[in-house]
Amino acid sequence: MKITWIGHSCFKIESNDYSLVIDPYEDGSVDGLAPVREKACMVLCTHDHGDHNFRDGVEILASSFSPLSIETIESFHDDAHGAKRGRNKIFIISDGRTRIAHFGDLGECPEDIGMLKGLDVALVPVGGFFSIDGSTAAEIIEKINPRIAVPMHYRNDEKGFGFDVLSTLEPFVKCFKHVSYLDGSSIDTDAVSESGVIVLSPKALRNS
Repeated sequence: MKITWIGHSCFKIESNDYSLVIDPYEDGSVDGLAPVREKACMVLCTHDHGDHNFRDGVEILASSFSPLSIETIESFHDDAHGAKRGRNKIFIISDGRTRIAHFGDLGECPEDIGMLKGLDVALVPVGGFFSIDGSTAAEIIEKINPRIAVPMHYRNDEKGFGFDVLSTLEPFVKCFKHVSYLDGSSIDTDAVSESGVIVLSPKALRNS
């Protein structure tokens, strides 16, 4: 499968001429990122906050068949069982060969992580502020041991994107020995042979 980081928590996943976009953000809602303007067969939103649910940013393409199966794990958007920010969904997407989990704005480690074992790719928030921070994200990744972990939902001062209340990437990546930084915004899961953390560059970066 091809995975493209649009920016923030928004990703596009493509498999066998089918595509979906997860968590498109509202125009102007995330500093340093251009508006989401994508075409896909489906849109998924982990929760209904404006920086995750801008469905109008995605033009829906006609499709008669989806090669993807989608499972949902209910979770919380904070560390108080949803009392502060409500609920959150974790989506597990599979084409029969590759399993990808998008954690949304996960606020605490799910009680049952069994469904998160055996992942090929985990798309995980690392910036804190009502979602898990870098050290907690690293603990979860170590527990579930995906082949690849892709961080999202953080601040990058050098490139100028992300909410100022979010942490930078460093508290997460310093917990791992194998970290690859890519200039591009996409990876092909079939072409990536190594395991570890892969840091992508946002496709919607305003300065790109």
